[in-house]
Amino acid sequence: MAADILVVEDEPGIQEVLKFNLGQHGHHVTLADDAESALQALNIALPDLILLDWMLPGMSGIELARRLRENPRMRSVPIIMLTARSDERDKIAGLETGADDYLTKPFSPRELNARIKAVLRRRAPQMTEDRVDISGLCLDPAAHRVTGHGQAVEMGPTEFRLLHFLMTHPDRVYSRSQLLDQVWGDHVFVEERTVDVHIRRLRSSLEASGLDVLIQTVRGAGYRLSASDA
Repeated sequence: MAADILVVEDEPGIQEVLKFNLGQHGHHVTLADDAESALQALNIALPDLILLDWMLPGMSGIELARRLRENPRMRSVPIIMLTARSDERDKIAGLETGADDYLTKPFSPRELNARIKAVLRRRAPQMTEDRVDISGLCLDPAAHRVTGHGQAVEMGPTEFRLLHFLMTHPDRVYSRSQLLDQVWGDHVFVEERTVDVHIRRLRSSLEASGLDVLIQTVRGAGYRLSASDA
């Protein structure tokens, strides 16, 4: 599944290589030359993942990673550090700032793509094409298909994204604002009650299979998908 990736790299040649290779795998790429332009891009919209060079002009990649992890809005965005430093102490320093992975230059496009998939699978499983099965409910992102106890379930694209997110984060409660950020995107400004409308539509789609009971309202907190209530 395509991801929105912010590449923070000051060398134009490496920028273009990364943009081309990531584009070949269907990802959407935004480029930033330094930490300041990266922060400007992040203030507009959060990506699904950041590829962050260690050595940047001005603020270093390590310092930028540290700032992102201290920012409540940005701290959950996965980060892969890119660097020519191969010393074990440098790798530990990068990971201790909050980076999810560490890739030493030079690296192959195949290795980079594998690392991206692995990080997204851990940190943002709704961005992968892995099939999800819970209590008779099956969602296949690659085929864009949902079945309930083997029967096809029809739903709109927003309900599909909402279900995919909830199924990849079962038994966790999410507020309306959190669901808006995760499913609609934090750069989309809509009323929180919009979530309620789509939850009702999602339950209606699942009702015939009896799996609507998986979508639970937690009073005063938000919604969750229960992995054991069907």
